[in-house]
Amino acid sequence: MGADSPQPVRILVVDDDPGDVLMIEEALADSDVEKIIDVVSDGEEAMEFLRAEGRHQQARRPDVILLDLNMPRMDGRQVLGAVKQDEDLRTIPIVVLTTSNADTDIVGSYTLQANAYVTKPIDLDDFNDVVRRIDEFFGRVVVLPKRV
Repeated sequence: MGADSPQPVRILVVDDDPGDVLMIEEALADSDVEKIIDVVSDGEEAMEFLRAEGRHQQARRPDVILLDLNMPRMDGRQVLGAVKQDEDLRTIPIVVLTTSNADTDIVGSYTLQANAYVTKPIDLDDFNDVVRRIDEFFGRVVVLPKRV
């Protein structure tokens, strides 16, 4: 992956707020990093997607996960724990992208091995800037693990 890769970066957005998902998709579309975006709306669906089960049997492994913490059914903390404990999934970088700036959420996410913790800005321009920076970082700067 990274700068020399001809393949687009696959991003899985896990967020139950349709407005935030739309803003994330629009911000990602604004960059020139080639990407494929998949979206799921809760943690249970995220795990189904990542394990290519149920309605997501055709799902492709993402290169990066943008994960909200506060969701119904299975929250982001549970997803983070499940992914990082799964030998087949643990190398996928996870960026927690959430409204919470509580110390317990930040420390808890890093304890569960989040690769980054980013608080969603309230201001639309700031929100777009933050998402574009994440996209640029994972799309151009870092070397991502090869897809299995």
